[in-house]
Amino acid sequence: MGTFSSLQPLEGFLKVTSERQQMIATNMANVDTPGYHTRDIDFQTAMRQVMDEGQGPQLEPASLEVADLPERPDGNNVNVDREGMMLSETQLQYQLGVQLVKSEFHTLYSAMKD
Repeated sequence: MGTFSSLQPLEGFLKVTSERQQMIATNMANVDTPGYHTRDIDFQTAMRQVMDEGQGPQLEPASLEVADLPERPDGNNVNVDREGMMLSETQLQYQLGVQLVKSEFHTLYSAMKD
């Protein structure tokens, strides 16, 4: 039963990182949109939701505007270098989550074989 209970937080983790990847891609797509402000997922709040009993992967990630980024004259504050770095970090987090899920299923498979 431990394997199934540990899959719920991992599923939520994958959902949060996937949502964050989409948010970063949206920021990058709006680099030339006047007045657009960079948004991000409040990762800690979203993961707390995952860890709270009953929330599971149905959570609504907390989207927020990133403060204190310099604006260009058109009011846009997207920094492609920052977003690229955030995307790389989030992709690594997602890959880690996938590896953890694989490990859990391997453990479950091994237990069923024995």
